[in-house]
Amino acid sequence: MNGQGDFAATLTGWAHQAGEIALGWLSSPAAWSQFGLLAVAYLVARLAAAQFTPIVTRLLDPAAKAGPFANARRFALRFVPLMLPLIAYGLTALGEEVTRATFGSGEVIAFGKRVFIFLAARILVREVLTDSFLRLLGKYVLIPVAALYVLGVLDDITQRLDETVIALGNIRFSVLALIRGVIAGAVLFWLGSWSNRQSASYIKAQDELRPATRELAVKAVEVMIFGAAFLLLLSIMGIDLTAVAVLGGALGVGIGLGLQQIAANFVSGIILLIEGQTTVGDYVELDGGERGTIVKMTARACILETFDGRWIVVPNDHFITTRVVNYSDQGSANRYEAPFSVSYDTDINRVPEIIETAVAALPFVLQDLDGPDCELRGFGESSVDFAVEYWVAGIDDGKNKYASQVNFAIWNALKAAGIEMPYPHRVIEVKGGSLG
Repeated sequence: MNGQGDFAATLTGWAHQAGEIALGWLSSPAAWSQFGLLAVAYLVARLAAAQFTPIVTRLLDPAAKAGPFANARRFALRFVPLMLPLIAYGLTALGEEVTRATFGSGEVIAFGKRVFIFLAARILVREVLTDSFLRLLGKYVLIPVAALYVLGVLDDITQRLDETVIALGNIRFSVLALIRGVIAGAVLFWLGSWSNRQSASYIKAQDELRPATRELAVKAVEVMIFGAAFLLLLSIMGIDLTAVAVLGGALGVGIGLGLQQIAANFVSGIILLIEGQTTVGDYVELDGGERGTIVKMTARACILETFDGRWIVVPNDHFITTRVVNYSDQGSANRYEAPFSVSYDTDINRVPEIIETAVAALPFVLQDLDGPDCELRGFGESSVDFAVEYWVAGIDDGKNKYASQVNFAIWNALKAAGIEMPYPHRVIEVKGGSLG
């Protein structure tokens, strides 16, 4: 209750002080002259902004040009609406020097300067900022702070918050430091997220780097950005880093005892990125039966996309501790085979040439790796078994369907050559009677 009473008394004192200042201004010729200078400064600033805004807009507008310089011009163009309050602020600053030299006071015009700063803050939030987070921060932090600054109570409130101390064990910090830390943390981590997206886009656009190297660079930059943001936040809040070192030691013990699997996956992810044996875009198969194309590699796991569109999350340590079959290896060729059979009445010496010619005519079959190879595999109960081996630059999946086209080619070639593909025959022998 005492705290509430003190705060109410403080507000009452501020209101009484503001009333006395207002009455003093109304009865002072120097104050009225300063009000006149403020009005003149606003009108001149309005006319100057109307004249210079079209000129500045034409100079900064990059039209349809691309590139970093054009993007910088577009960014600067967004600040054109601030021209009016900034010009007015500059004119009032000049007028303040004149009034202080002439009348020995300039409180009214100093108040006007703060008003123009408040107007600039409002325009910045409403017309300049486009990011939703920054607009929210400006609406609930920047504009209220600017309003307190206009009223001249910002320093008193800041001092009051700085004197209120919160203690958490050996760590002590003021309410002002807490508020400053929350605001600074939000800004720093938003800036870190934005910087991480920009750097990731730039790194992934470097085609001369291996995909694994690009992923490793992206992760390294991400760790550095957010690590620097965290340390800077601790410094802003005034937290002793020795206490953080103790906390880090305890966290290390916790990782060693309870988070071994997470740490193993993190280290395994770094190893995978450094070695580059498996990377984004590879089609892999693990001992556990998981198979698919790697579409994303995170610090904890790899994301596999199957041919039917499902995503499988595989922990990184599975790629280190188990056998992994990589069918892609950055686009290398893969060999497949298609088995088929012919009847025993066939001249089997003709079959290899017929099938190899038919399969070699397919546009996706590679010729520079021995070409198609038709082999005799064995003699079955009712057929002679063959298989044709062929190489393709890709994976036989639901998108490519190499095997289906090869089987069509085998069927059509055998039919065109008059070769029969047999079906099972059974001979039934009846003893001691007849079927009639």
